[in-house]
Amino acid sequence: MSANPDQKVHPPRPGAPDAEHVHIESVTQDAVGVIRHLRGSVRLETSDMLLRADELDYNTETGDAEARGHVHFEHFVRGEKLDCDHAEYNVSAETGKFYDVSGSATSRIQARRGLLMTQTPFYFQGKWAERLEDHYILHDGFITDCVLPRAWWRFKGPRFEVIPGDHATSRSSWFYLRGMPLIYFPYFYKSLKKEPRSSGFLIPTFGNSSIRGYEIGAGYYWAINRDYDLTYRAQYFTVAGLVHHLDVRGDPTQRTFFDVLVDGVDDKRNLTPPATGALILGHFKSDLGDGWLARGELDYITSFAFRQQYTESFNEAVFSQTHSVGFVTKHWSDFGVNVVAQNNVNFLSTTPGNDISIRELPEVEFNQREHEVDAGALPFWISFDSSAGLLRRSQNLFQTRQFVDRLDFAPRITTAFHLPGIQIVPSFGIRETSYGSSEVSPGVFSGQNVLRNSHDLNVALILPSLQKIYNAPNWIGSKMKHVIEPRITYQYTGGIDNFNRIIRFDETDVLTNTDQVEFSLNNRLLAKDKNGTITDFVNWQILYDRYFDPTFGGAIVPGQRNVIQSSLDLTGYAFLDGLRRSSPIVSAFRVQQSRVGLEWREDYDPLFHRISNSSLSVDTRYKQYHISVGQSHVNTDPAIAPSANQFRGVISYGAETRKGLSFGFSAYYDYLKGVMQYSQTQVTYNTDCCGLSVQYGRFNLGTRDESQFRVSFAVSNIGTFGTLQKQQNIF
Repeated sequence: MSANPDQKVHPPRPGAPDAEHVHIESVTQDAVGVIRHLRGSVRLETSDMLLRADELDYNTETGDAEARGHVHFEHFVRGEKLDCDHAEYNVSAETGKFYDVSGSATSRIQARRGLLMTQTPFYFQGKWAERLEDHYILHDGFITDCVLPRAWWRFKGPRFEVIPGDHATSRSSWFYLRGMPLIYFPYFYKSLKKEPRSSGFLIPTFGNSSIRGYEIGAGYYWAINRDYDLTYRAQYFTVAGLVHHLDVRGDPTQRTFFDVLVDGVDDKRNLTPPATGALILGHFKSDLGDGWLARGELDYITSFAFRQQYTESFNEAVFSQTHSVGFVTKHWSDFGVNVVAQNNVNFLSTTPGNDISIRELPEVEFNQREHEVDAGALPFWISFDSSAGLLRRSQNLFQTRQFVDRLDFAPRITTAFHLPGIQIVPSFGIRETSYGSSEVSPGVFSGQNVLRNSHDLNVALILPSLQKIYNAPNWIGSKMKHVIEPRITYQYTGGIDNFNRIIRFDETDVLTNTDQVEFSLNNRLLAKDKNGTITDFVNWQILYDRYFDPTFGGAIVPGQRNVIQSSLDLTGYAFLDGLRRSSPIVSAFRVQQSRVGLEWREDYDPLFHRISNSSLSVDTRYKQYHISVGQSHVNTDPAIAPSANQFRGVISYGAETRKGLSFGFSAYYDYLKGVMQYSQTQVTYNTDCCGLSVQYGRFNLGTRDESQFRVSFAVSNIGTFGTLQKQQNIF
């Protein structure tokens, strides 16, 4: 077995001598005992290496060789190539010295996302170099992986030590950019392993923020052992103070993995509300055996003000929820069991304590997917959902007791009738839910139990579809088919006469009485290419609900926002603030093609004769160009949701590691406020061996008005220096 598992296995070279022999060629040869004096176009070759020179003296007994004039050395296993004035080399021990040397060595670094890579080998020059058993030592020289002679960067130093396939080190070396000394390294270590893991200090970072001040950062990576590692980074801002970042990862067993990230800061600015806080993100998964799996996601922040001040992502800065969940699950046949613990927090503002926290600790779920029962001519499917858990809800004005028990059981039976061109799919279910507490008036809870009884009937009428085949333009395919699929669904739910006594924890608790019919019309354009592959090129679905009971069994409270199961099943936007018999007309239009993706969703409210909300997203890629734009517009009564009209866009050319010039711009604009909430501009230029990126960003979120300037310099196959991290890259 190879001592280095990352080393490539090379097959024998055609025509090479075997391991026991040495092949010698020259114009003239003169033998004196065991010494051979070789002159003119000398070639000395073994199974692993080649040595060429104008003249060479070779000891056939000891393996010593002294070469002079246009000396060229090549090691076929490790890939090194050296040219020098003269050399002393032992063929048997594979050790030697090379003077006035220059050469190259193949890089064996594994490509990683975001790391600038090149197939160019590392070049080096020095006064002399020595090859020992497993490594090289270069004296008074430099290394680079840029094409010589006009290299963009060089590492210069008095001594470099390289163990191929393992690591390279230097002491008292300078990093030169275009001949200018840029960074001094008292000690530099670079792993050359396929998957490097070695403890060491991280490259310092420098930056500037208009509200946090100048930044200097440093860190340390600790490879604790083969299964665990820890990374610590500290960032000091001259105005805000010290920020800590800690990341711990581990693989305790082959079936278990965890990763925990902790950020924290004691902000010394006198902000209102204060930005001091902490963040904990965690991910856990484990295969427990016998079909049991465990998963966990931890998302915890001490305050929303801290997130808005210190996150570098616009989406994170405006996302006002955290979701933490852990569960153990097993599925077999048609059954599944889950044991769940979770905590959801919705921050209503940056004011401390102004949030809604809902906890399940724990909840056990036992479910059966639809299972067909042989009942003669008609098919029947039975299924059920059941759960039992302890829950708690807490917010600014009220909170339940620590543990509110909830039991839920919902069996269902479904069948199907097939008529000529028509399918009728009815299903019937009952649902029994018991709560250990109830709401006696808004915000006032009682320990009195409440039982919710419901029964429902759903009948889906699937009408005949209409279709026609057309010849397609070349950019779509060879053929396309237009399909129109109409469907009518009747839904009745009854028995719930105590909706206002139910405490709302999650979607289980928003079920109400309803008597309604839903009309659905789905237009599909299917495209078939020359290879016979069929894609859903265009899909346009229109939905509309008609309510025969506008009160939903007395659940609707006029003048306030009402969220119930019937509205959630139709659209993600709330629309109920009073009694109504008609839902909005929901339109969902999607286009998916190899170069273009489009999704446009809007809700038209026939009660007010207006579009209540609209969201549009377009994404296209062509060669090196990428354009992504979107718009979200909410136009409803303030009792339901505040009006909003926001635009976003990303335009970029190139890629993070593309050679040459790449650039990109992204922005989020609030039309109603007239404010550019976030913008980011980046320019990147990559050569054959290095790259420079410059990025300017701007936040304007009310609680945060900040400009940021980041710069990074990437060295191929080595790493990146600077403050622009890969997760902040616009590409």
